[in-house]
Amino acid sequence: MHDTPSVLLRIRKSAAGGLASGARTALYLIRIMVPVSLAVALLKWSGVLSWGASFLAPAMGLLGLPGEAAVVLLSSALLNVYSAIAVIETLPLSTREITILAIMCLTAHNLIIETAVMRKSGSSAFKMVVLRIGWALALGYLFNLVLPAGRSAAIAAADSAVPAAAFWPSMAGWGLSTLRLIAKIVVLVVAIMIGQRLMEEFRVMDFLSRVTSPAMRVFGLSENASFLWIVINVVGYAYGAAIIMERVKDGKMKPQEADLFNHHAGLCHSLLEDTTMFLAIGVSLFWITVPRLAAALAVVWFERARRHRFRRSFKVGTV
Repeated sequence: MHDTPSVLLRIRKSAAGGLASGARTALYLIRIMVPVSLAVALLKWSGVLSWGASFLAPAMGLLGLPGEAAVVLLSSALLNVYSAIAVIETLPLSTREITILAIMCLTAHNLIIETAVMRKSGSSAFKMVVLRIGWALALGYLFNLVLPAGRSAAIAAADSAVPAAAFWPSMAGWGLSTLRLIAKIVVLVVAIMIGQRLMEEFRVMDFLSRVTSPAMRVFGLSENASFLWIVINVVGYAYGAAIIMERVKDGKMKPQEADLFNHHAGLCHSLLEDTTMFLAIGVSLFWITVPRLAAALAVVWFERARRHRFRRSFKVGTV
């Protein structure tokens, strides 16, 4: 009988702390996402996005892709995989071409927002961008060499010449989608932070750390990254931002550990949601999961070796 009030008090305290922390992080993300999203919407409406993609078209041949695929990669880099898939559905692409685009988009998407989160947690923004774009290009080139070059039938729509919408209808559509995004951000981030506080309070985090610690050791990450790894692979990197920033701020995760985690998560996160989106349009699960996990593993262990070798010459988070 005497335990019940204390349990309720602990729940209320955890929920209040999670609500406050989640609200702060949601506001931080919204301040970044809304201007970026509006800028991209204007670029798309004006035709500048397609015009810029035309400069990348000649390089697409090295990746086994048609010139129009540059629009997919730009949409992914500036926004997310949803926008990339929306563009894919307007192009006549084979399963092989979509698979190449999928691995590249999953490796380097939402760069502006996710890089801001990584920088907030102590990583070098420049390094994270170069790392993700470099690996996206490398994996795309490798896939072009490895994947069978059979004559696959196009599985996406063939009408890529969609006329531009009028300005105000275009902005109205952007506004509606942005409101939905804001609602999703607030609900998910607050729920994640309350859940984390409750699990820390009732020591569920300790249990999760013990269960996932073998995998963390293989990936070259600390046990402190266990719960965070689960979160960013279920709901995505941006929505798990609150946890990594709070852990660094509170001293529960060292800056070096957070930076290593960013090296891993930059190449491999959202294994559930984003991966499922590409599975829905016919991409093989193996090709969009195993190579990303392998790349993330290699990058973290290389970074650990680099730090050990040059620890007196480099400062973590700057290079």
